[in-house]
Amino acid sequence: QIYCDFSAYSDIAIGTARVMGFSLMQNFRQPYLARSVREFWARWHISLSTWFRDYLYIPLGGNRISKTRTLINMFIIFLVSGLWHGAAWTFVVWGALHGVFVVIETFMVQRGIRLFRQETALTRAMQRGATFALVLVAWVFFRANSLEDALDIFTHAHLLTNADILAPFAAGALLPLWIEMVLSVGLIGLLLWVDSQANNTGGVRLPRVPLALRWATYYTMGAAVLFSGLYGAGAQQFIYFQF
Repeated sequence: QIYCDFSAYSDIAIGTARVMGFSLMQNFRQPYLARSVREFWARWHISLSTWFRDYLYIPLGGNRISKTRTLINMFIIFLVSGLWHGAAWTFVVWGALHGVFVVIETFMVQRGIRLFRQETALTRAMQRGATFALVLVAWVFFRANSLEDALDIFTHAHLLTNADILAPFAAGALLPLWIEMVLSVGLIGLLLWVDSQANNTGGVRLPRVPLALRWATYYTMGAAVLFSGLYGAGAQQFIYFQF
């Protein structure tokens, strides 16, 4: 929810600015494909990460000082990042957790410690899975209203059944559920492909795509937006409006 909310919010801002002749920096670059928390922050909220690097991390000495001071500076950056989101213990814990994760990763790099002797598709998948899990643990504190709520989530978490997962989608579905699931997965795959093309080539040249496929893409995306608006949870403000 947080990723889709803020990434879409950023895309709207970037697109609106482009219409008026301004080019804003990319703010998200498939962060959940990161293989470390350090890489995650190179892909997530890039504008904020860049600001903290230029105006806080580098003035503190960056990595041009001792290794110990470098680690301390990194932890300070993430602690301040948590406080930047709000003066609440949930944000402080969220920032501190990311600080701990990054400090441990950087310490391992400094010492030449490697978890895997060689890089394979399996080890890359394991790294992405571990990073995703760590980020999700921290997100619980970010999204919770209080530390008590966050701890309550951890103590009452359980594996969902298939019925639990599909129930919200089945309610009020316009098409058979399996068709809507296939369309949703196809749309997600399409968006990931477009995003990867934009990252690798600097843009996606849709005119090169066959006409029928191009219009099918437009109609599918338009229908998805329409259905989401008509049959979703209702209009809600962007989460990041509060920051």
